[in-house]
Amino acid sequence: MTTSAPFGLLLDVDGPIASPIERRIVIDSIVDDLLALAAAGIPIAFITGRSDAFMRKQVVARLVAGGLDARAHVFGVYEKGGCWAPVTPQGLGALEIDTVVAVPDALRAAVESLARERYADTMFVDEGKRVMISLEQRTDVPSEVFLEARGRCVDEISGLMAELEVGPGFRIDPTIISIDVESVQLDKDLGAARALDWFRARGVSAERWWSVGDSRSDYLMADAVHARGIPVAHVDVRPGDGMLEREYDVVVESDLIHDAAGAAFLRRRVAELD
Repeated sequence: MTTSAPFGLLLDVDGPIASPIERRIVIDSIVDDLLALAAAGIPIAFITGRSDAFMRKQVVARLVAGGLDARAHVFGVYEKGGCWAPVTPQGLGALEIDTVVAVPDALRAAVESLARERYADTMFVDEGKRVMISLEQRTDVPSEVFLEARGRCVDEISGLMAELEVGPGFRIDPTIISIDVESVQLDKDLGAARALDWFRARGVSAERWWSVGDSRSDYLMADAVHARGIPVAHVDVRPGDGMLEREYDVVVESDLIHDAAGAAFLRRRVAELD
């Protein structure tokens, strides 16, 4: 059996769904609207650099508590494509992990030791990561303080990678709230491709897709859809960093940013169903 929805959603989590300041969903309408869209048969995929542990606690638990429809098509890709699992009314389904893209154990040990010994006053190790290394800004630390420490820490990690002869297969990706060390194969286009393949294998399609994110790399989600010849548009919820030019539509939610923009976007998608 195949089903076709009028549209589908590829959603980054930090920014459009969860507050990048509080690192959780703080706008209740986001959960309500996700549940309404899922119940209407809209395919929804979360494409995030976050761990499955974070998703279980901060997103999936909210959907389950809200009564996620058993017929919903909801999927999650975590660590930028490194692992993935469906989202069900019972919680996160069986997790699949691509161990081929995991950072070397020696590098993980060295970077995490560095963070704990020299940068514990500004960041902490995300213990839930399975294939990446993530050092995240402490919530009690001002952004400008973290960003200064981030620069120094990135330099030290670069030194460790050279010392351990990690090679060009891995990179450092500094974000506004973290430092990620990851395989160069990981990114939002891989995450989107995994989601589209999962939906297709279950006979689920959409006439068009929306991707939503707060970083320039989030455009890669729409790139992956566009490359398959499927209509797509991208919603940039932090356009102040510079909007990218694409062959598909790139839009903003008025002057709203982050989860306020994400909430407004979802509310308009629900209105389309009426």
